[in-house]
Amino acid sequence: MSAPRILTAVPKRRYQFGPYEAVVLGEIESSDPVHYRFILALVRVGQSKPSLYVTAETELARGHREVIRRLRVVGEAAGEEIAAAGGIQDVDDFAAAALAAAGKALGLAGVTPVRTT
Repeated sequence: MSAPRILTAVPKRRYQFGPYEAVVLGEIESSDPVHYRFILALVRVGQSKPSLYVTAETELARGHREVIRRLRVVGEAAGEEIAAAGGIQDVDDFAAAALAAAGKALGLAGVTPVRTT
């Protein structure tokens, strides 16, 4: 899976995570066929392009309520679905789950993300 094609998005949270700057995006418009509720993008300090994304992909449930169905880690080499995401209700739930997944994917065991905004 390729990186999300983001047309517009609003930054919701920012973190310093070891050698990475991480931003949680919401209110996302994309040209991809999936709908993103949130995206975590991680950029290595000193670089300009994200090296890893964690996405929360949604679909409409009964009553036209948006429900997050899956989390996916997308890196330079490949993408991997990591979880059904029924427990994610808001941006803070997503940030916690996405940062944990990113830490695992990037080998950042023992590194605590620090929220900067």
